[in-house]
Amino acid sequence: MISAQLKSNNADVSDRPKDNVVELPAKTRASEPKGSKEAAAKTLLELKDVCKSYGEGTQKTSILKDINLTIREGEFIAIVGFSGSGKTTLVSIIAGLCGVDGGDVLKQGQPITEPGPDRGVVFQNYSLMPWLTVYENVALAVDQIFRDWTPAQRQAHTEKYVRMVNLGAAMDKMPAELSGGMRQRVNVARALAANPDILLLDEPLSALDALTRGNLQDEILQIWEQDKKTVVLITNDVDEAIYMADRVIPLNPGPDATFGPAFKIDIERPRDRTALNHNEAFKRLRADITRYLMQVGLEKNRQDNADRVVLPNVRPNTGNDWKTDTSALKPSQDDLGRPRYLEFSQVSKIYPTPDGNSTVKVVDGFDMKLKKGEFISIIGHSGCGKSTVLSMTAGLNEISEGGIVLDNREIDSAGPDRGVVFQAPSLFPWLTAFENVTLGVDKVYPHATQAERDDIVEYYLTRVGLGDSLHKKAADMSNGMRQRVGIARAFALSPKLLLLDEPFGMLDSLTRWELQEVLMEVWERTHVTAIIVTHDVDEAILLADRVVMMTNGPHAKIGKIQDIDLPRPRSRKALLAHPDYYRYRESLLTFLAECDHTH
Repeated sequence: MISAQLKSNNADVSDRPKDNVVELPAKTRASEPKGSKEAAAKTLLELKDVCKSYGEGTQKTSILKDINLTIREGEFIAIVGFSGSGKTTLVSIIAGLCGVDGGDVLKQGQPITEPGPDRGVVFQNYSLMPWLTVYENVALAVDQIFRDWTPAQRQAHTEKYVRMVNLGAAMDKMPAELSGGMRQRVNVARALAANPDILLLDEPLSALDALTRGNLQDEILQIWEQDKKTVVLITNDVDEAIYMADRVIPLNPGPDATFGPAFKIDIERPRDRTALNHNEAFKRLRADITRYLMQVGLEKNRQDNADRVVLPNVRPNTGNDWKTDTSALKPSQDDLGRPRYLEFSQVSKIYPTPDGNSTVKVVDGFDMKLKKGEFISIIGHSGCGKSTVLSMTAGLNEISEGGIVLDNREIDSAGPDRGVVFQAPSLFPWLTAFENVTLGVDKVYPHATQAERDDIVEYYLTRVGLGDSLHKKAADMSNGMRQRVGIARAFALSPKLLLLDEPFGMLDSLTRWELQEVLMEVWERTHVTAIIVTHDVDEAILLADRVVMMTNGPHAKIGKIQDIDLPRPRSRKALLAHPDYYRYRESLLTFLAECDHTH
């Protein structure tokens, strides 16, 4: 465990400044009684005062500082933190893929100096040989590590682990024939087949949809229980960490990233997702970890937001006559709540089948009316047509049946009155962040001065945390940074309708929370009518006035609509404390579980 005698970064929570860290119940503190059963278990891995930097001279940056961690045999540890906090560097150090500048990394008392089969690693990105089958990708590792075995032994061992991750029927398929979840299963099977003492999982599920992610969580837990592996999971999902781990340890943001307090997960195994929604220990831990991470995040961003630009009081030319009257200002919001501002009338989408001999109706009779200024979330499993509904609303996908009317005008094409943010950002790579946003702002604010337009661009880029990267080219940015530019661009256009298709799906949970707060702040200021497609139940509840739940496709329909009667303005902290929050959460989770069973 993280010792209570460590340096200040691992100190007991009660010793920390009250304005930076939440007070935790005693059972979640970093130290354990010396006579406890856990303390008596064998130590497998130790990190002592580990430091790691990159660069030289004035360009040298300290990534990790004074990292202290003790992990017992068979323990399941989850490490959560911000993007760029050094989580992947930490995994690479334990795996022996990179060295340290100071401190000791010990496995069973011996220094780790190079990679070895005793440590299996699964990274976020799939690293499969595309010309090899599922079986051959796993056998590649088995044949290297167990050369002394007979061919029959190696074959049986390989097949065992392919079947363990439920890929027996896909053993002879190539990676290109597999879904993202199946490809990640191959990675897990390959790591496990090496029979490692420690399984290192570096955000292996973050790119998957919620249903696939949940299934893989259960498979990993089942394997962990069977083989009694020691597991270190890097994740940005607090629920995933609590559901899977024995301890959850935050890695505070760098430079000089340090560990926060360890949260012991005193919830009996096996754990059931539905039951956890009623478990008081789960609710307490979830609130404690979330509050801690949010407070660390607020401290991290305090300096960035100190000199925020003031948004000019100008409106864009996205009124009803935007096609012909470029000087028209956006109408005032004094008619908020006007019924049937956006209307879906029995909207369907039909696609031809791959063989071209028939058709399939993906979305079947989507029918709903939105008030002006309403915020709607659409949730459902992958393939239920959520994004198809959004792209038809954006005018980017032809409507097969029915119609969509926005502010008394039928949608038949794309237009600047609808701002769209997709999961994958679409920027001009040779332009800077500022220039990418300016392209749209110049078009919809022709009546504003150049200084006002520049302030609009800078305001929104600063709000999404890019105040220091205004003039950085998109090609030089990470995916997360590029997505922030895309979100800033949509906000800056102040459209009549904001359409968000999994806009935070590529971002870590902590960045997602931050940008959700940005979105809510902007929405409170403008009350723009908005629709967000999301897999995240908590995001759906936090943002929306109503959550629309779609049945599985094909022939996907609206299965249920849940009104969210929570006070605004909202914050994640207030949401976790609201007595109705877990009731709403159970409503959504129950619907998704029922859809899963009927899939």
